[in-house]
Amino acid sequence: MLVLLGFAMIAVFMVLIMTKKLTPVLALIIVPTIFGLFAGAGLGIGPMVMDSMKSMTSTAALLMFAIIYFGLMIDVGLFDPLVRFILRKLGNDPAKVVLGTAILAAAVSLDGDGSTTFILTTAAMLPVYLRLKMSPVVLTCVAGLANGTMNILPWGGPTARAATALKLDVNDVFVPMIPSLIAGLIVVLVFSWLLGLQERNRLRATAPEIWGVPDSAEGFDGGAAGAAGGSTAGGSGNRHGRKGPGVSPLSPEGSSVAVLERTEVLVDDKDSAMADTALDPNRKTLRPKLFWFNLGLTVAVMVTLVANIIPLPFVFMVGAAIALLVNFPNVKDQGAQLIAHAPSIVAVVSMVMAAAVLTGVLNGTGMVKAMSEWLVQIIPSDMGPLMAVITGVLSIPMTFFMSNDAFYFGVLPVLSETAAHYGVSAADMARASITGQPFHLQSPLVPAILLLVSLAKVDLGDHHKKVLWRTAVISLVMLGVGVLTGAIGIG
Repeated sequence: MLVLLGFAMIAVFMVLIMTKKLTPVLALIIVPTIFGLFAGAGLGIGPMVMDSMKSMTSTAALLMFAIIYFGLMIDVGLFDPLVRFILRKLGNDPAKVVLGTAILAAAVSLDGDGSTTFILTTAAMLPVYLRLKMSPVVLTCVAGLANGTMNILPWGGPTARAATALKLDVNDVFVPMIPSLIAGLIVVLVFSWLLGLQERNRLRATAPEIWGVPDSAEGFDGGAAGAAGGSTAGGSGNRHGRKGPGVSPLSPEGSSVAVLERTEVLVDDKDSAMADTALDPNRKTLRPKLFWFNLGLTVAVMVTLVANIIPLPFVFMVGAAIALLVNFPNVKDQGAQLIAHAPSIVAVVSMVMAAAVLTGVLNGTGMVKAMSEWLVQIIPSDMGPLMAVITGVLSIPMTFFMSNDAFYFGVLPVLSETAAHYGVSAADMARASITGQPFHLQSPLVPAILLLVSLAKVDLGDHHKKVLWRTAVISLVMLGVGVLTGAIGIG
């Protein structure tokens, strides 16, 4: 009964958020509560949730002050030069922009922290997507693909958990999986390029009078809202067909759609290109004289994060306090900054707290334990030699529906003990178990993904529609390459 209720609860939750019948916060609260009562939790459901919520408080604090810190850094202009650099290198071609997003997210993911990766990637790329009228869902999808794939790094968490649970050296688990990691990243780049081509074609179809129908990316001049100049063939005026500042030759002045004719316009004509965005060059919060201080402070915060010598929430608390004090010495300005970022804070922290209801019910009612034991029991004995491959496949849905701690410390040892009877080593099992991480990172139980969709103002269901099947493909590719290279053995 617990097995059926557990899988049914997850299924109902996913259907409700993907069909947009409920917001994720409401679904995270209402669905587990109803199924928990059916499971016989009774009045004990309250303590279950509160116990789970206690473990979430540090995460909520981390996300809250991380949002304040990086939001403040965006406001004071720390990331403006980075965005201009990206624009110069990528141009206005959506395919290149999406590919650049994947490369940026993968590079930043080297620090092993998903929240930091998503904050920096969103800060740098979201204004670009909005100016080019590209879908923010593509941004969250690509960032999720890249970060999920990089999550098998030894300092990312899952690999260390797998090694610890099976008493192995973490390097023995990770190093043989490097070919799988490279293969996964290649698939991420392929998906990113294809998504970029889809965006390019979508924009041509929705606004052909602006985007035109060039034969190649080189001929693709791009478009965006509120910028200066047109780029389609047939225009009059200069060689790019621009009649005058801020007006498209093929779009009447005052139209809701304007265009960016070239990268130089986007970068150099800052007043028109970035007006009314988070990177508006005329915003009152800019602190150009404090750029080097803010950069040094951010580097210090990131080094402290990677060194892991101080609890992460406290690092961001202190960093945010120093940044506020130096950049906004006036008390009223400090309060205004906190209020300015309150919507993002409420959105993500509320989802983290609501997720405690789901995890509390799953663990408190015994659903997680019953589901894992059932999965172990249904594996036929003649499939024993394939236990590593089976574990890799199971890691895709199981790490999505439960925390990494629950899977690696609760389920993996049981699977590994069973596999040992068929000659499958613990190292093989550990390596296979981390291949599901690209899929895991998209789970609503992962605070970082909630932060990503909140910052990009994307619906979680829309994100899942675009990202889940792609992450499943990446996980299977990583598993397959692991088997082919011998990193994941068969008994």
